[in-house]
Amino acid sequence: MNPLLLTDGYKVDHRRQYPTNTTLVYSNWTPRKSRIEGIEEVVFFGLQYCIKKYILHDFEKYFFNQPKEKVVAQYARRINNYLGANQVGTKHIEKLHDLGYIPMVIKALPEGVSVPMRVPMFTMYNTIPDFFWLTNYFETLISAVIWMPCTSATLAKQYRKLLDKYALETSSTPDFVDWQGHDFSMRGMAGIEAAVSSASGHLLHFKGTDTIPAIDFLENYYQAATDHEIIGGSVPATEHSVMCMGTVTHEIETFKRLITTVYPKGVVSIVSDTWDLWKVLTEYLPKLKKEVLNREGKVVIRPDSGDPVAIICGNPEAKNVNERKGVVELLWDTFGGKINDKGFKELDPHIGAIYGDSITIHRATQICEQLKEKGFASTNIVLGIGSFTYQYNTRDTFGFAMKATYGEVNGQGREIFKDPVTDDGTKKSAKGLLKIERKNNQYILIDQVNWEEEKSGELQEVFKDGKLVIDQSLAEIRTRIKNEKEA
Repeated sequence: MNPLLLTDGYKVDHRRQYPTNTTLVYSNWTPRKSRIEGIEEVVFFGLQYCIKKYILHDFEKYFFNQPKEKVVAQYARRINNYLGANQVGTKHIEKLHDLGYIPMVIKALPEGVSVPMRVPMFTMYNTIPDFFWLTNYFETLISAVIWMPCTSATLAKQYRKLLDKYALETSSTPDFVDWQGHDFSMRGMAGIEAAVSSASGHLLHFKGTDTIPAIDFLENYYQAATDHEIIGGSVPATEHSVMCMGTVTHEIETFKRLITTVYPKGVVSIVSDTWDLWKVLTEYLPKLKKEVLNREGKVVIRPDSGDPVAIICGNPEAKNVNERKGVVELLWDTFGGKINDKGFKELDPHIGAIYGDSITIHRATQICEQLKEKGFASTNIVLGIGSFTYQYNTRDTFGFAMKATYGEVNGQGREIFKDPVTDDGTKKSAKGLLKIERKNNQYILIDQVNWEEEKSGELQEVFKDGKLVIDQSLAEIRTRIKNEKEA
C-alpha cells in the first residue's frame, strides 16, 4: 500500500487548513495519563521499528521506487472516491516523490528508558518548508504502531520488578527471573503486528517467549542476533489435544512416554489438568518419581484452568487436602528439594511448574506472597503472561498523543498549545519548542525554549532527511534497562 494512505481521513486536507505561508510544524509524542494504579512512568520502545519499517522501507518500496504517475494516480483515486468532489490535489504528493525522501527530523530519548507522564518521548518536525504538512500527517501511523510496544514493555517491566523483588527475598537463583515471566500472548492479540511488537516489548525484560516472530522482529529492527545472544527461547510443551489423544485411561502412560522416550533429557512442559490435576500430582507423578529424578533435565507441570492463586499455592478453605496444599506443595511432598540460605524451599531441579492462564500483576503478587508465606521460593513457579495482560489495553491506557506545540508562519515562530476548558487537564499540551533534561535519574520537560536550547538536552536526532542516524541494538536497550533498574 502507498504509505501516504496509512492515515486518518481528516489528515489529507490539513495542508490547506494551516495558515497561508506556514513553513514548519513541530510536534511531540507523549504519554499524558496513566490509567493503571501504581504506574507513573512508561517504557519507550518501538520508534526505531516504525522508522525502519514504514518511513524507510515502505516509503522506499511502495512510494519513491514506484513510478510517480502510478502512486499519484493511486492516491488521487483513493481520495476522490473517499471524499467525493474535493480540492485536496496531488501537487504536494508529486513534490514529495520528486524529492525522494522524507524531509523530517525525529529527535528521541534512548529506547528502553522509563519516561514520566507528560514528558515527551520524541519530537519531530519538517526540514523543508514545502513539507510542513508532513509532520502531523504522520500522527496516525506513528500512534497506531508505537503505543502498543510501549504499553507492553511497561507492563512487562511491572512483572519484572515484582518477580525480582520476591526472588531476591526468597530464592537462591534470582537470575532465573529472566525466564520466570513467559510470553503466551500471540494467539490472543489484535493481529500479527500487535502480537509481534508487544512480544518484543516483553523481551526487553524477559527471555521466555512462545512468540517466535518476535525474535525475527528484534533481529530485523534492533540488531539482535540469535547466533550470538539469547533473544528469546522456550521449551518443548504439550497441549490438551496431545493429552486427549493419549486417552484418559492411559494418561499416565502418556506422561511416561513423554519423559522417557520422546524427551529423555532436557526440559519438557506437560499440561496436566486435561482431566484431573490432583490425580496427576498425587497418583501419576509418585509412580513416575524414579523416571523424573533419573532424567537429565526438568519436567514442568502445567495447570491451565481454575484460580491460579489457589491452584498453585493452595486453598486453605478447600475440603480436599490436595486442593488445600496446591501444586507447589504437592510437588514438594513427592520430590522434595532443598532449603536455601534464605530459609525457603526450592523444588528438586528435576521438577517444576508453570501457570499461564489469566495471570495479572495482582494475581502474580498474590502467588509470590502466598508462596513466601508457605516457606517456598517464588522461583518454584514460572508465570505465563498472555493476552489477558497485553491485549486488554488501548492507546488511552497511558494517554499517548502526538501534538504540535510550535510552528512557523511567514518566517515567524508561533508557540502553540491546547488546553480545553472542558477537560480535567489530561489534554493540556506543552507549549513551544521543547527540551528534555535528566535530573536525579528522571526525565524532565522544559518547554518554551529557543532553537539553541532545543538543540541541547537528552533528545537526540535518530532520523534526518531519509536517513537513520542512530541504530540501537536489543543488547544496548537491555543494558540500559538493567542500569536504570540499578541506579
